[in-house]
Amino acid sequence: MTTMSKHTLSVLVENKPGVLARIAALFSRRGFNIDSLAVGPTEHPDISRMTIVVNVEELPLEQVTKQLNKLVNVIKIVELDQAQAVQRELVLVKVRADAETRSQVTEIVQLFRAKTVDVSPDAVTIEATGSSDKLGAMLRMLEPYGIKELVQSGVVAIGRGARSITDRSLRALDRSA
Repeated sequence: MTTMSKHTLSVLVENKPGVLARIAALFSRRGFNIDSLAVGPTEHPDISRMTIVVNVEELPLEQVTKQLNKLVNVIKIVELDQAQAVQRELVLVKVRADAETRSQVTEIVQLFRAKTVDVSPDAVTIEATGSSDKLGAMLRMLEPYGIKELVQSGVVAIGRGARSITDRSLRALDRSA
């Protein structure tokens, strides 16, 4: 029996149109479902970082990373081990909260070190960042009050410590140019 496990890939790519589509298509062709995908610029304007979380077996993931490395716009791929990385997600959640329940909802917000970012007579909107587990626990506690709307980012992750994959990759790029 093969065991599936979550893998977090940090992929440095050239910040150009179509790169995201090509990478997503590669996963799709392999029949992999991407659990989470977050993309944004890095400290270098011409490089973006994709954080991709995928639930697959070890060996097929290795095949995909080899194929990703062959794509022209891919600069570097690093699998981030959970113990060696800081991982966060962002959630915005609109919860039913009237005069009767607002203080209870506010207590939950404080318990999870979240923030109330909007208040109306019958709802509050909450912003929280943290691990998937922390956000899931908060949402379970808010559920009884009535979640009216929810939006959640993908995972963003960065390696712990002083080392930077962007610096090393740029030096390698400069030498090859």
